[in-house]
Amino acid sequence: MNILYGSVQNELAKMPAPIRLKDLIRNIRSARTAADERSVVQKEMAMIRNMFRDEDSTYRCRNVAKVLYIHMLGYQAHFGQLECLKLIASPRFTDKRIGYLGATLLLDERHDVHLLITNSMKNDMGHNTQYIAGLSLSCLGSICSPEMSRDLAGEVEKMLKVSNTYLKKKAALCATRIIRKVPELLEMFIPAVRSLLNDKNHGVQLTAVILVTEMCTKSPDTLVHFRKFVPNLVRILKNLIMSGYSPEHDVSGVSDPFLQVNIVKLLRILGSGDVDCSEAMNDILAQVATNTETSKNVGNAILYETVLTIMDINSESGLRVLAVNILGRFLLNTDKNIRYVALNTLLRTVKADTNAVQRHRSTIIDCLKDPDISIQKRAVELCFALINPSNVRTMIKELIFYLDKCDPDFKSYVASNILQACERYSPNKRWHIDTMMRVLTAAGNDVPDESVSMLIQMISESSSLHPYIVQQLFKALKEDINQQPLAQVATWCIGEFGDLLVAGVVDEEEPIQVSEVQVLNLLESVLMTTTSTQITKEYTLLAIMKLSARFTGSQEKIKLAVMPYTQSLDMELQQRSVEFQALLRDHDNMRSGLLEKMPPIEKKVDEDDVPRNNGELLDDQISAPQKGEMINIAQQHESNGLLDLIGDSGTIPSIPTMQPNQDQSTGGGAILDLLSDLDFSAPSNPIPPMQQPAPAMNLLDGLNALSPTTMPSQPAVPDLMGGSLINNIAPSAPVFPPITALEKDGLKIEFAFERDSITKNVDITMKATNSTGAQFESFLFEAAVPKAIQLKLLTPSGNSVPPNNSGVLTQIMKVSNPQGLSLKMRYRLTYIVNGAPVNDVGVINNFPAYLFTS
Repeated sequence: MNILYGSVQNELAKMPAPIRLKDLIRNIRSARTAADERSVVQKEMAMIRNMFRDEDSTYRCRNVAKVLYIHMLGYQAHFGQLECLKLIASPRFTDKRIGYLGATLLLDERHDVHLLITNSMKNDMGHNTQYIAGLSLSCLGSICSPEMSRDLAGEVEKMLKVSNTYLKKKAALCATRIIRKVPELLEMFIPAVRSLLNDKNHGVQLTAVILVTEMCTKSPDTLVHFRKFVPNLVRILKNLIMSGYSPEHDVSGVSDPFLQVNIVKLLRILGSGDVDCSEAMNDILAQVATNTETSKNVGNAILYETVLTIMDINSESGLRVLAVNILGRFLLNTDKNIRYVALNTLLRTVKADTNAVQRHRSTIIDCLKDPDISIQKRAVELCFALINPSNVRTMIKELIFYLDKCDPDFKSYVASNILQACERYSPNKRWHIDTMMRVLTAAGNDVPDESVSMLIQMISESSSLHPYIVQQLFKALKEDINQQPLAQVATWCIGEFGDLLVAGVVDEEEPIQVSEVQVLNLLESVLMTTTSTQITKEYTLLAIMKLSARFTGSQEKIKLAVMPYTQSLDMELQQRSVEFQALLRDHDNMRSGLLEKMPPIEKKVDEDDVPRNNGELLDDQISAPQKGEMINIAQQHESNGLLDLIGDSGTIPSIPTMQPNQDQSTGGGAILDLLSDLDFSAPSNPIPPMQQPAPAMNLLDGLNALSPTTMPSQPAVPDLMGGSLINNIAPSAPVFPPITALEKDGLKIEFAFERDSITKNVDITMKATNSTGAQFESFLFEAAVPKAIQLKLLTPSGNSVPPNNSGVLTQIMKVSNPQGLSLKMRYRLTYIVNGAPVNDVGVINNFPAYLFTS
């Protein structure tokens, strides 16, 4: 045996000693190419593996250190995990230090190997040397899993009670990690918190505040318990503010800003929704806001958290004004990051105190000129939020100046919101129409398509302004015929009121002299330009035809203008041209009556319109509630992002069965618009719904190769439309049990169902409750369904979910599923809790199987 042992030692003695870590670093850095670096690394890793395989304990520490460096370079180093465990079990401090560092880097809760060091960590926590115990606590705080948390929570709780401040602060951070992994263990750490908060060491106080913050966010009951600690926190914060210079804690002239920031955050959580706590912290927050130095970033960080706390708790009105003034000073800072933070925070607080924010309106408008696009966007959002009847003229003027020079990708959003603001706050119709025409000119082709119909509807109602409007649009179109929205509005107005344009009866300003030929030449140039879209050409062709009833001496020129399009490759233009030619040639006696001026167009207001993107229906019918306020740009981008939630590309789209009260915005296309003038209102005696026609009779068979929807055959009688009427009496509506759609982080969402026995359409009532101690603000629920299913979300009952299950937020969703497909819904939730935004996306697929089929 001695002979064998001696031979092994001799062989090991013959092996060269491994290079040191710094030599390896030097070799890797001297590599000229990536291939050379890989060669050096692979050669060294092969040597390290051989030494690990030979159980060489002499150089294990050095080899593991090199493995960790290679791991940090991005190479695979999992083979060093067990070697780290062996170093942790070693009695030497140098081995334990590398072993725990390796465990922190190479292990996590996804690897079962990490459970093997639980016993070693437990033993090291009780070691006489504080640095070894500290290594164990540091490693636990980095890699602990739920299983490890349950095994070592008792040891960590003991470490919180030791007198050594070095260990107490590490134990407090470990306790924070354990609570995040296993929230039910937080009760065992509550008794030790008071002594931690009263400790004179700032590091212990900081970790204690972080621990309490985590406890309060995890448990509403714990939040109520810790509200009695508010005086203690106020005293600690006051001592930090009033204390003199301390080199140990001073950062840029501010005493321990890290502790101040975390205390202010905790005060925000404790004071939210509690009047007594808010009153107790009002004075100290005012002192922080007035005494903190603003020339350095550390002071700005404290002031930022102070502002958020003031706006979230039930603070006094004067304190809120002070907070807004702090944000106003941030806007004057030369640092772009601070200006962005100020705009972002003002946007969140503008609803709480609009008048205070209005005082900084000029500074906010100046931010529109900032070269940084992100600051511009936030400033635009805030400008829209500040618009009211008293300042609408000034604000819209500034926003139109910005619209002229803003980024093309942003023009659509700005133009859309300007139009909404004008719709809501315009002082008179003349100003409203002038502003809308100015927006059409400034935004060009980036104007949303719905603005065209909006402006046409408004013009049709303003009969006294028709001469002025048609003259202004004629001049604008003459200057630029390439802007499609402007061309569409202008050609419609010229077609309706061309006689007023030629007559020159404008009272508001000096009329221009325009002949019939000049008007027709301008319209012909719009038709012939290559930039005109099909829709613009349709508007123009119709305008030319209408002018045949307005103009007296240009009939031949009108015929020649229409003639070329009777052979157009575009079927819509060809059909219109052929019909117009027939009207001019064979039915001239009917032309005046058919082409007379339209009556004023009634404004249609429907809160349940399906959201649109550039005038087209969204593919997945995303529905979002109308809030009655300016749309936040972040919410708008998020809503557009929800279009990607439905990944079921195999779902076959279908045209829904048209019901008498169906919203036109939910689908149908141009052909269904042909039926818009027919009366589908129900007679005095209710008639059962129409049965879906057979495939051969489907009016939409030729569109996009859509498959016709079918329904079970039933006894029927023919009607005048060629379809059939179902004779059966509608069955009674079935009852469906409610389901729990989501239960997470204290938020519970339930769906209740009610189905129409005739149409099979289902109304889903969403009920949201909140079991936590913090109110959920700015609550927004969005949903998407497959293309074959129609979904509309009605306006919710509110925008916040009260805490402690003290109230419920409801919202009704209308679902139409003519094909009876199984329902799968993607959702997105956004809300703010304790000042922090929460976003959640998921799938709901536990709907009753017979919801649309029984």
